[in-house]
Amino acid sequence: MQLAFDELGTPLRDVTFVVVDLETTGGAPSDAGITEIGAVKVRGGEVVGEFATLVDPGGPIPPQVVALTGITTAMVRAAPRLDRVLPAFLEFAAGAVLVAHNARFDTAFLRAACDTHGYPWPNPAVVCTLTLSRRVLGRHETRSHRLSALATLFGARTTPTHRALDDAKATVDVLHGLLERIGSLGVQSLEELLGYLPDVTPTQRRKRHLAAHLPGTPGVYLFRGPSDEVLYVGTASDLRRRVRQYFTASEGRGRMKEMVSVAERVEAVECAHSLEAGVRELRLLAAHRPAYNRRSRNPGKVWWVALTDEPFPRLSVVRRPRDGALGPFSSRNRATTVADTLAGLARLRTCTRRIPAAGSAEAPCVLAELGRCGAPCSGAQTTVDYAPSVRLVTGLVEGRDTTLLHRGHDQLGELAAAQHFERAARRRDELVALLRAVAKRHRLAALASVAELVGAAPDGAGGWEFAVVRHGRLASAGVARRGTPPLPVVDALVASAETVLPGTGPLRGANAEETALLWRWLTRPGVRLVRSSQPWAEPGHGAGPWRDWLGTADTATDLERTADALG
Repeated sequence: MQLAFDELGTPLRDVTFVVVDLETTGGAPSDAGITEIGAVKVRGGEVVGEFATLVDPGGPIPPQVVALTGITTAMVRAAPRLDRVLPAFLEFAAGAVLVAHNARFDTAFLRAACDTHGYPWPNPAVVCTLTLSRRVLGRHETRSHRLSALATLFGARTTPTHRALDDAKATVDVLHGLLERIGSLGVQSLEELLGYLPDVTPTQRRKRHLAAHLPGTPGVYLFRGPSDEVLYVGTASDLRRRVRQYFTASEGRGRMKEMVSVAERVEAVECAHSLEAGVRELRLLAAHRPAYNRRSRNPGKVWWVALTDEPFPRLSVVRRPRDGALGPFSSRNRATTVADTLAGLARLRTCTRRIPAAGSAEAPCVLAELGRCGAPCSGAQTTVDYAPSVRLVTGLVEGRDTTLLHRGHDQLGELAAAQHFERAARRRDELVALLRAVAKRHRLAALASVAELVGAAPDGAGGWEFAVVRHGRLASAGVARRGTPPLPVVDALVASAETVLPGTGPLRGANAEETALLWRWLTRPGVRLVRSSQPWAEPGHGAGPWRDWLGTADTATDLERTADALG
């Protein structure tokens, strides 16, 4: 099938290739040393740069390697070491597609070198001319796919000599010869070249036409099966380009290959921008539960921690959110852990027995003996005595009181001072889980409480992307391109927005994932609030002041310093 010009990705004539060859001392990449690097940079069939250097491997070169390459230990004695050569080569190859004959060998050595010398592997696109030749050339053309045989077949101007630069130059001519062969098969772009590999099944390739009718706009795509059932749902900033990747080698997931083999058609839902696409994806996943979406197995399945309705309330893990509940949690185990931590800090009972308001005369459990419960079951506490513990929990959840957080912080300090490091580490992790749960509850509930809010994000081209949010749900979305007055667009979006009736619970009936997605979009740098029906603010006496304690992977926080003190 011949593609239209606008369906092509990056034309091959515009792609910069760096064809590389290494000579080594032999052995595994982690053990052996590189003795020579040769590379040729080409674009549009023209050579635009060369890179060649001997490398001192830091040890003797085995005789059999000397016999093969002609590179002796004496030759590399004055050569630079790899720690000096590697950054220069990485700069030379930056932004280019890496090409090699048997690329797995060369990239393995380069990866190992980066790991050894502390450079991040740039993870470039890689083209292996050995793999490509096996895909293109039949046995009637060549019985060998060695570089020397292919250089002869394609009339390479340089003969391979087991020296890095010569072999790289020969590989350039082999690459161009192979590209000429597959060009007649419709491979005109980098994306198609990367897809022209043996692990693309014939079924995948044949079904490429399923993407032909899709627009190049943001949206949601749905793969449908023989009975028109939804097999898979995904989002894309460019629907046509994203769906076409499912029919190339860039899609390496086994489940997706199986899905493509079953799919009969692809349906698209165009969206104003990526936020709308993300929200629609969540709603479609909940509606269809596609078999090939991992995240669709339990859409909307979240857990909450709530106080029971009885004279001596306890914390219970529930599925249906109640007013005053803490959550949401993605798993029951996480909810149970936070409930246990919160009950321990507040000294709430954890037993499940029903205790009347007048109390009872049962024997207290071991938790009462440890001082973690006031033992209302034995009559040691009245409802009046028990009520302050309940108020501490509701105060933390609603963002009015942080006494329990201070109590937990003090306990952590006491454990650390007493050198009970393992117990302190467990307490630290429990407090982090509690803080994260409280912070999430506050930010989502605060957004869900706003009847209407309009946000605007720059689209990067001088225009604006708009979202009308009502009670934590996306009610309308649109764009004002550069030169379009934005406020009339906002008025039209508000007028046509979906009516949202608030429900019960902390999120007013909204889906937790959708509200979280909207919160992340609204709090991105550059996003502005156009209007709001009421102030949008999180509680001032909740988890907010403790955010530094939560920490991040790249920020030194109070919590991490405490963890260091704990060893």
